Amino acid sequence: MREIVLDTETTGFDPETGDRIVEIGAIELWNHVATGETYHQYINPERMMPAEAFGVHGIGPDILEPPQQPQPGQVTLKDKPVFARVGRAFRDFIGDAKLVIHNAAFDMKFLNAELRWMGLPEIPFDRAIDTLAMARRKFPGSPATLDALCRRFGIDNSNRVLHGALLDSEILAEVYLELIGGKQPDFGLSAVANTGAGPTETWRAYPRPAPLPSRLTEDERAAHEAFVDKLGDKAVWKRA
Repeated sequence: MREIVLDTETTGFDPETGDRIVEIGAIELWNHVATGETYHQYINPERMMPAEAFGVHGIGPDILEPPQQPQPGQVTLKDKPVFARVGRAFRDFIGDAKLVIHNAAFDMKFLNAELRWMGLPEIPFDRAIDTLAMARRKFPGSPATLDALCRRFGIDNSNRVLHGALLDSEILAEVYLELIGGKQPDFGLSAVANTGAGPTETWRAYPRPAPLPSRLTEDERAAHEAFVDKLGDKAVWKRA
């Protein structure tokens, strides 16, 4: 099952009054495991950036109201593509996957407005999995912001000084896995290669093999166990 965890940053609250998307970040999950495939794009909104929006995400100081000079490390949007240039690539990335979004109504109305202005099909709302609604159902009466859920689940969000679409998507993926029952035991496993100059670690996420169906014969089960034992240290997963 393919899912896309997604977040956007915008110039404001309502595309029908002229607000636009300025950043999209998304990561791919396969059977609730991160594959390492991501989509990230800054977008020129072709309009001024309200100071209130800049205070939230820090994007676009070169077209801020009133105009200001960008500071080192701040993202500017003058040289970024408009949505019409990246909309098809975005649609290709998400495909027909379910979209995991915190406060889905907000992001979906912006995405569908941008797609509609391009003449592309809108995304049906029933493809969205709203983690805000999930959190409110699971913890009624408790704060359900992304920061609050990070505190509840012990997820490190110390890098989240400003909102950022890709970082928020990564954090949201962890929150989502907790909301649906906790991380899989082998969510992230390391493969270590030693070239003689010290260990070099690369990280990938591997899906845990599906449990064997009970209808297997004893001979088939024994053959499978022998195969697993033969893998030894080469296995990328471990039995519970």
